[in-house]
Amino acid sequence: MTLPYPASLFRQALANPGAPALGTWIKIPAMESMELIALAGFDFVVIDLEHSAMNLETAYRHIGTALFAGVAPIVRVPSLDSGMIQRLLDAGAEGIMVPHVDTVEEAEAAVAATRFPPLGTRGVGSTSRAGAWGAMPREDYMRYGQEQVVLIAQIESGAAARAAGDIAAVKGIDCLLIGAADLSTSEGGTESSPHVTELIEGAIRAAAAAGMPIGNAGGPTAGSVQAAVDAGYSFTLMGNDASMLGAAAAAAVAAGRTVRYG
Repeated sequence: MTLPYPASLFRQALANPGAPALGTWIKIPAMESMELIALAGFDFVVIDLEHSAMNLETAYRHIGTALFAGVAPIVRVPSLDSGMIQRLLDAGAEGIMVPHVDTVEEAEAAVAATRFPPLGTRGVGSTSRAGAWGAMPREDYMRYGQEQVVLIAQIESGAAARAAGDIAAVKGIDCLLIGAADLSTSEGGTESSPHVTELIEGAIRAAAAAGMPIGNAGGPTAGSVQAAVDAGYSFTLMGNDASMLGAAAAAAVAAGRTVRYG
């Protein structure tokens, strides 16, 4: 069936059978950062409202820049706030990432905030960017919201990892993302602790059994992406804009310090 609107860029990237979808976190509240990331060729970005000082208006501008630059904008909200989620979706976000989804009940609450009735309780705002400022027929705006918007549940605790299969089975959840740092902390270990890696591997298996994409946050290297693929992830976040800028700046200074007069 031909859609009356473009398919989600993120879903298109996930559907590529030959390679994982590549993304990065956006933490810098400057549109130039989003432009540079898009020009680099990433498939998607996650605009991070949980671990940055960005406000809603900055996220709104990042979303618009990403859409025009052809990179899928996902927004990680700081917590399950249905009002904020609705505003971000009407701002044009292709998806919402909800942190610390530990139970089926929390997954269901995330779905309710993200989806239109009867699946959820999201309000209709078709005169927003998501509805092409009213130019898109309301039924198409609502179908896009139900069929193309992506809801990603973060698995960030031992309890969440053990419940990953049940969370993946909640209608309206589209993807899982392993938050290994918080998960390992919740279990009193490190990301390489055997009991933590066992929990993560179990969550990956549960997602695979449910036919659900699962991703992780890694580093900006080929080795990191290869490790993600080998582990069974179908999408991965390669660092973040701030850290990559810092690393490039440090490398430039280190190179310059090797030069001496004479």
